[in-house]
Amino acid sequence: MLTLPANDGKDTRGARDIISTDTFDLFDLSWAWRIAPGGNSGLKYFVLEDQDSAIGHEYQMIDDARHPDAQKRDSRRTGSFYDVIAAPAAKSRPAGELNQSRVLVQGKHVEHWLNGAKILEYELDSEPLRTAIANSKFKKVEGFDKPGRAHILLQDHGDSICYRNIKIREPKRK
Repeated sequence: MLTLPANDGKDTRGARDIISTDTFDLFDLSWAWRIAPGGNSGLKYFVLEDQDSAIGHEYQMIDDARHPDAQKRDSRRTGSFYDVIAAPAAKSRPAGELNQSRVLVQGKHVEHWLNGAKILEYELDSEPLRTAIANSKFKKVEGFDKPGRAHILLQDHGDSICYRNIKIREPKRK
């Protein structure tokens, strides 16, 4: 397991993030993860490099029962596109247990999966996505609805999280 030990529970502003060397636009990414009780983290994709911090679309991984951020908005709970689109059907296992997640990007279509179930889907460069972004903390991030080829990042938010079996597959290009 790739394990990030707990720090102080605060966002380290990238100090302990792990970011891909390569960039991706179309991909099928899967991983297993286990968050510590009370923990908060995320897997970011379409990470923009021209921002102050690692801004990107984020698959939220959080202890829904204990972390206060998960109580603020449904779009901050496990499996959600963090602060943008909620995943109300998401059924994560309790903190300390392993979950299996997946992000699938095919053209403009994006899906989030949790423990074998599709829990969220959206279309890039669409009016519904622009509306959701306008109601989020990312409303002023230019081009946030139209990401292209970019990095993938395992976020350090100061809490302990473990990863294993991280796999990314890219489609063959014609």
